[in-house]
Amino acid sequence: MTGKPSIGLVVATHIAALGAGYVLAPKQPVDQEAEYKGLFVKDTTHILSATVESLREENRLLVFSYKGSASVEAGRSVLWLFQGHQKLQVPAVVNYYLDLSQLTLANVTYDDRAKLVRVRLPKLTIGDIAFQPEYATTINGGVLTFSDDQVEALRKANYASARKAMVAQSQQAGLINAAKRQAIANIQSYFEIPLRIAGLPDVKVVAAFE
Repeated sequence: MTGKPSIGLVVATHIAALGAGYVLAPKQPVDQEAEYKGLFVKDTTHILSATVESLREENRLLVFSYKGSASVEAGRSVLWLFQGHQKLQVPAVVNYYLDLSQLTLANVTYDDRAKLVRVRLPKLTIGDIAFQPEYATTINGGVLTFSDDQVEALRKANYASARKAMVAQSQQAGLINAAKRQAIANIQSYFEIPLRIAGLPDVKVVAAFE
């Protein structure tokens, strides 16, 4: 005849299960916890290191572009009798870059307690001035401009002046600040994506220029 299990049997069974669980469980739970945290930091550092190497392979990162135009004028004279001048208005594009070859793991710090990654960015650089001569307006005047050689000389002088004018424009505080803001946003995103993929949504990334 099958009856209900006695209280003594139930208690004995639970004690046996508890004893088995204790045998199977880790002997040093504190050490295991410390080891887990160590692995967490190590994995995070590995992710950051891989991100830095990936960015370094890019060498230069385009972060911002500015399109402007330069209006310049050049003139020439021969024996104070024959003169020529040329006006030039030409649009151009200026690109702003981060030199990622200067980015190393030394630029990146991780605070595990604050769950914060700090990235010190290298200096912003400006690329070559990309003129768009197909959209340029050129006005020639004077006797000397009947000579193709003189026109070409004036053109070269004007483009040299236009280059200086565009470099000066590119150094305006408003453009530099806009380029820096975009660079910061781009780098923070580059670091955040692999951290999110690795299951670390609570780690914040803050990038800033030195």
